[in-house]
Amino acid sequence: QVRLVEFGGGSVQAGGSLRLSCATSGYTSNMPCMAWFRQAPGKERETVASLTRGDTPYYSASVEGRFAISRDVAKGELALQMNSLQPEDTAMYYCAALPRDSDYCGSFRQDRYNWWGQGTQVTVSS
Repeated sequence: QVRLVEFGGGSVQAGGSLRLSCATSGYTSNMPCMAWFRQAPGKERETVASLTRGDTPYYSASVEGRFAISRDVAKGELALQMNSLQPEDTAMYYCAALPRDSDYCGSFRQDRYNWWGQGTQVTVSS
């Protein structure tokens, strides 16, 4: 059973930066394909960024140019570097994973992700 644990959230002022990490464990072969999602109060969960099997990143329009997704295979960690944070970035951030041999690696489709972390809160004040 793949287990995901996010950390690195916190409170920051607008214009600041945070780096989220997601530690993975429990996979038996290759590190699964992964993505970041977020859910703001009163809103639906949305996709933030994903990595394809070849490590090509994809971003939602709202974070393109400000956020960067990456993974460290040796550490088994997924990261999200968030710069120029704005109050509208305030949300619970989740990492999720699906098997590396899946045709949906890199997908923005939340329903294709098998495993989810518990989330880490990011709060941006103006």
